[in-house]
Amino acid sequence: MSQEVLVLNNDYEPLNVCNMRRAIVLVYLGKADVLHTNGHDVHSVSSMFRSPSVVRLRYHVKRPLPELRLSRRSVFARDYYTCQYCGHSSKDLTIDHIVPKRMGGQSTWENLVCCCKKCNGKKSDKSPEQANMPLLKLPRRPRFVPFISLTKYLEGAQNDVWRDYLPVFKDFTMPS
Repeated sequence: MSQEVLVLNNDYEPLNVCNMRRAIVLVYLGKADVLHTNGHDVHSVSSMFRSPSVVRLRYHVKRPLPELRLSRRSVFARDYYTCQYCGHSSKDLTIDHIVPKRMGGQSTWENLVCCCKKCNGKKSDKSPEQANMPLLKLPRRPRFVPFISLTKYLEGAQNDVWRDYLPVFKDFTMPS
């Protein structure tokens, strides 16, 4: 039961991603309806049913507009786990300050990028110009409104069923 389920508000707005167990409880208690199943069966002592992939709440949940927080995980997701100096894709990356802290560089969306350990060591405590290491693309703060986390959004955008319910953000098209 480790599969994830997309939870929609009653107006079909993405609200959350929860685990299968939580989704089944929401459906069982009559708080949500199943919109799509994932083709797997869930067995209980007395019954069997299809496991949900997308559920919609029966009542509207009002939430304040969240703000995307700057974190290592969201910088990795924004840069698609790709070094912004050499283009190497990996899960074993570090975060690099484009303008080093000792030169007044801040920890902001525009100054942090994914970097492989080799490039991080090569660049060291220099600016990209001093190290002769140009960026593949300039980093920007995403214009994403995260009702679900950026990582879950990018994973969900690869799911054919979920994609129909997720808003499209041109900042986050999967790299070719």
